[in-house]
Amino acid sequence: MQTLHWRKSTYSGDSSNCIEIAPTPTAIHIRDSKDGAAPHLTVTPSAWADFLRLARRAA
Repeated sequence: MQTLHWRKSTYSGDSSNCIEIAPTPTAIHIRDSKDGAAPHLTVTPSAWADFLRLARRAA
């Protein structure tokens, strides 16, 4: 099993109310930073790029 290296946005500061991601070449893993042991969501890199593009447009 692959070891995931989780990180959260620098925009989050010390807040624990955010998400963390662990990118790999074939998937982007997403989890709630408050509960690292909980299940996480996995999407393709292209789906993540689409999400980011839409989120930036909405901001």
